[in-house]
Amino acid sequence: MRKKVQLIFTGGTIAMEIDPVVGAAIPVLSGEQILMNVPGLDALADFAITNFGKLPGPHMTPALMLDLAAEVKKVLSQEEICGAVITHGTDTLEETAYCLDLLIDSPKPVALVGAMRSSSEPGWDGPPNLIAGVRTVCCDSARGLGVLVVLNDEIFAASEVTKTHTESLGTFQSPDFGPLGIVDTDRVLILRRPAFQEHIDTIKVDTRVDIIKMAAGVDDRLIKYAVESGARGLVIEALGRGNIPTYAMPGIKYATEKGIPVVIVSRCLRGRVLDTYGYSGGGHELRQMGAILGGYLSGQKARIKLMLALGLTNNLETIQRIFEQNYY
Repeated sequence: MRKKVQLIFTGGTIAMEIDPVVGAAIPVLSGEQILMNVPGLDALADFAITNFGKLPGPHMTPALMLDLAAEVKKVLSQEEICGAVITHGTDTLEETAYCLDLLIDSPKPVALVGAMRSSSEPGWDGPPNLIAGVRTVCCDSARGLGVLVVLNDEIFAASEVTKTHTESLGTFQSPDFGPLGIVDTDRVLILRRPAFQEHIDTIKVDTRVDIIKMAAGVDDRLIKYAVESGARGLVIEALGRGNIPTYAMPGIKYATEKGIPVVIVSRCLRGRVLDTYGYSGGGHELRQMGAILGGYLSGQKARIKLMLALGLTNNLETIQRIFEQNYY
């Protein structure tokens, strides 16, 4: 029996053409127009189509992510749908994928795909990425993996993947753990499964979460400004294992004393944060102040997670457990 896949088109470079007046790529293609340029796709499955939007990646917002999650939940509830493939702009693809991964609790696979080249450019990678995404969600071994990112014939967990290059076709990588599998011609090979999956059961998101990046000599001005201007949560991209300059410490104390959750991640591409160091500004002192450790998450993913956590609760102990229960 042929499987049926829901295709949800949100825009991105995969839906772009170079506009002769503007002289640059803009999103213009509908889902139906994209499919007309993907020969052989209809041999893989039957399809239902949702044209969610024609959004460039930078135009995606957390509120739209919630709307998208609701749409995905609705279609996955249909018995005849085996999974969903979502096209998306690559600039924010990892954030949307992670948001969906936290919100959707279904064994049916969901794959986000995109393109690094527009349909006007030689070597448009949209069609092969779309084919790989469909092959993945049709594969029984992809069930129960959570939300996936499929590009360049590699399959990544949404919780682990990040964009690493501004233009390379192999830009999406999982620096710490590598891909879950690959698409090899007509076969999907799942090589490992995530150790755990996390879900946040909320229909709300609090967008008042700011990211502040640490560097040598950074002080606490931006931290205090964020708090005073209404931030409900802070993500600090700290140095190394999770440490910050001494000059920034008063700002962390200021935030935590006001009951604002402060999540510490690392600006490094790989590795998790830990309260290893006991000097002033070290992770140990941050923990004593009430800061929350963000595990392996990047700043942008920690922000998504904190916005959803705040949509669920204001209880700091619960938020800490949401972030730390599987890492510490």
